[in-house]
Amino acid sequence: MSAFDVRDLLDAAGRFGPQADAKPSPAMLPAEALARPAPPALLSPVVLAGCVRIAEFALIAMVGVGVHQVQLAGIVPLSPRYLAATLGVAVLAPFLLQATGAYRMGAFRSLAGSALRLAGAWSLAFLIVATVMVFAKIADHYSRVWLASFYLGGLASLAVGRFALTRFIDSQRQRGHLDRRTAIVGGGPVAEDLIRALDAQSECGVRIVGVFDDRGDMRSDTVVAGYPKLGTVNDLVAYARSTRLDLIIFTIPIAAEDRILQMLAKLWVLPIDIRLSAQASKLRLRPRAYSYLGAVPVLDVFDKPMADWDIVAKNIFDRVVGLAMLLALAPVMLGVALAVRLTSPGPVLFRQKRYGFNNELIEVYKFRSMYVNQSDAGAAKLVTRDDPRVTRVGRFIRKTSLDELPQLFNVIKGELSLVGPRPHALQAKAANTLYDQVVDGYFARHKVKPGITGWAQVNGWRGETDTSDKIQKRVEHDLHYIENWSILFDIRIMFATPISLFRTKNAY
Repeated sequence: MSAFDVRDLLDAAGRFGPQADAKPSPAMLPAEALARPAPPALLSPVVLAGCVRIAEFALIAMVGVGVHQVQLAGIVPLSPRYLAATLGVAVLAPFLLQATGAYRMGAFRSLAGSALRLAGAWSLAFLIVATVMVFAKIADHYSRVWLASFYLGGLASLAVGRFALTRFIDSQRQRGHLDRRTAIVGGGPVAEDLIRALDAQSECGVRIVGVFDDRGDMRSDTVVAGYPKLGTVNDLVAYARSTRLDLIIFTIPIAAEDRILQMLAKLWVLPIDIRLSAQASKLRLRPRAYSYLGAVPVLDVFDKPMADWDIVAKNIFDRVVGLAMLLALAPVMLGVALAVRLTSPGPVLFRQKRYGFNNELIEVYKFRSMYVNQSDAGAAKLVTRDDPRVTRVGRFIRKTSLDELPQLFNVIKGELSLVGPRPHALQAKAANTLYDQVVDGYFARHKVKPGITGWAQVNGWRGETDTSDKIQKRVEHDLHYIENWSILFDIRIMFATPISLFRTKNAY
């Protein structure tokens, strides 16, 4: 994990001013850089490799069973011994392919470069299974025709599958789906050396978008190793909000701690991996102390809170549980909708713009709890006790959070999670001051998808925020959730939510 603690960054933000949410200077950014959103990341290399392993395991198993059914059906039954041999090869082959590096992105991009490893691992898997058969004295119980056909058919199937995979990878790379879009922070010879090293490592999947430097144009070049300087670190925040960015690499000497902390105080709120180039430091560590982009060593500073299989697990959990809750709570939602419709004129649902993941604007759904002519779409004025804008039904559904149930549709659409920091309205205030002006690093809450419920809510920090302390506590709980996320933590919060509704006294 990082050598820099979140407290260090908040202290740095305090020392150097409100850096994290400083206004960028858009004029320094090329118009096309902001006008052309990057294609979304299709799958991370880790998830893609895992999917290929699962697919090849299933393919080998199907070939083994299929060959038996074609050649031996009605002659030799598909007994447990044949299933055991098939399963043994299907399990061994992916392990051996992993050991030979056949699940790296470089191997996925070229069948010619990985064909020898593919054939070698497949042959060794068969040899191991055959050796077990001989030593167990059961080799005579298997059809030699089946073994030979399984070997040849499996090898051919793997080769065809890998060929299709290389074509798929090539097409997706041309569309920019599989590259890690990377920004370089800092200039000078160190940045030039790093960029050339990354450009020479085409298999590492890094696509450099440009260079950002906090120094003025008099001290830093406008072009570094063929890549343009797109602005300052403040501009990098705006850039990352408007287009996809996966990785930031610092090329600043680690001895410049204050300068690095000042920049991190601006950048840590982004859901992006941050690395420090090993070439920027004269300190040489053991190889295992580094992570690598291809063969280029870097030091890990910050990781995005959710990546790879965590994102897959979170999305599956949200969609499956969210759909189940939607079906189970449909009668309750219908009852609330009828109550809203019959007790005050106007639409049943209220739509409101809020900040979502990475500060993207999303439209969330709620049951309408205010009179139509007094609705406050931007939440510029907090709802208080006995607020005349709130309907009689509205008071009840706000107190019990039944007005939030339509946000299950946002969960199914992928805009919200079941659990996460609550999405705040655009003009929400604490003590008449916008939230992001009250709390340093406020936008770090948006490093994950917002949720219908969250750790802050089950700990009593929901409802009215009439003081700065209340929003400060809410943000602290949100950051604790982000730093300690797990599926089990989500389940714990969901079970605690109904109980917390009865304990909250400041939700009106």
